[in-house]
Amino acid sequence: MMTEGARNTGMHDWDAGTDLLAQSIVGYAVERLKTPKDPLWGAHPAEELAQILASTIRPEGIGGHEALRLFRDVLLPSCRSMDDPLNLAYVPTAPTPAATMFDLVVSASSIFAGVWDAGAGAIAAENRAIRWLADLAGYPANAGGVFVSGGSAANLSALVTARHTWRARRDGPETNTARAVVAVTTEVHASVRSAANVMDIDVITVDVDERGRMTRAALESAVERDGREVFAVVVSAGTTNAGMVDDLREIAEWCRPKNIWVHVDGAYGIAGLCSKTAHHHFDGIELTDSFGVDPHKWLFAPYDCAALVYRDPKVAAAAHAQHGDYLDEIDRRQWNPSDYAYHLSRRARGLPLWFSLATYGTDAYARAVETTVEVSYAFADEVARRPSFILLVEPMLSVVLFSVVGWTKLDYGTWSATRAKEGFVLIVPTTWKGELCLRVCVINPKTTFTQLASILDDVERWPLTSASSSPWPSS
Repeated sequence: MMTEGARNTGMHDWDAGTDLLAQSIVGYAVERLKTPKDPLWGAHPAEELAQILASTIRPEGIGGHEALRLFRDVLLPSCRSMDDPLNLAYVPTAPTPAATMFDLVVSASSIFAGVWDAGAGAIAAENRAIRWLADLAGYPANAGGVFVSGGSAANLSALVTARHTWRARRDGPETNTARAVVAVTTEVHASVRSAANVMDIDVITVDVDERGRMTRAALESAVERDGREVFAVVVSAGTTNAGMVDDLREIAEWCRPKNIWVHVDGAYGIAGLCSKTAHHHFDGIELTDSFGVDPHKWLFAPYDCAALVYRDPKVAAAAHAQHGDYLDEIDRRQWNPSDYAYHLSRRARGLPLWFSLATYGTDAYARAVETTVEVSYAFADEVARRPSFILLVEPMLSVVLFSVVGWTKLDYGTWSATRAKEGFVLIVPTTWKGELCLRVCVINPKTTFTQLASILDDVERWPLTSASSSPWPSS
């Protein structure tokens, strides 16, 4: 029996103080959205942050206003501004104001979106966004999927579905003891190999062509050389390092007669389907079995949000549906998102994307993605035009790789660290075919060609550095 004291902890009561705190939090959120991000923000030393936070969790608390001040003035400036137009490292983010604001609504609404009975309205809206993505890829009308936390979760869940389908087809899931084998390239995202480790399956590595792409010939050769049966191939639609798209049509046409599952890791790149300029690179994606895409990357949603879409969602439900005494009342005739990935509890993380699409329209999304592709192509042309640089590979999407003539590892490292610390630009060196280079990834439609050209100007003015000033070890 609940005691009177348990009912009156004060934590869940809405009073005048809570009302003021709510106004402060919402006011801060609005100002945060309106104010340009500070490119000088970045990680502070762990010891410094630990000292600041040491007394924040204590019996009497510190109060919401003080906690908000601490977050605003200390903790957030110790985080990188992922949506700054000149954050060009890794794959950043650029959420729309509508998507970000609606994420607050989703949290405030306390929706359990694991099963239809608890979150029907939210799930129905998420499914509209999934349908839009499925249509972009040319998937059939019965295609469907679910929003998960990120590309790692999407890749793992898709491979679990693929293995279950293979086992059921081969001998039955209970009797098939053959080792499961998946084929990937050296350029595949690290999460795919991590998923293979989690699943305890073997990996065949397929060589890539001169642009870093998997081809049918290389896949066929690798599988024949290995000699084992392959249950799945993971292809890339926008490799993280170079933004390359594998030969989707040729690979899918080779795999389909052999009942080999083809999963597309398009966490970054599948958004390129919105671009009329880049759309042709995805030819054949309609023949694949599943794909994953992260709207928190190039589809302008906030973290964390990934869509996993299946050509035939029934096989995913066969692999993932959970059962137990406490789940017996779930209506299996309805669309239960918990049936399509390894999760049960989940927030309706696809709603901000749905809200943003509904607010701005798909034409606006197409224009935004097209803008970033056009800027990236123009930037690559400018790199190739200047004698100081070498364009290492023609871009397919919005990643540009280039080296600087005469630069050493010392120069790359020192320039990158210095310009990041000054808040000018964040570009992190990478390697291409063993050569150190600079990598620019454009996903923010606010990133302009003029800004990118100014980076090249700055690099051309950069003086040679001394080893003592470099944060990187000398080669």
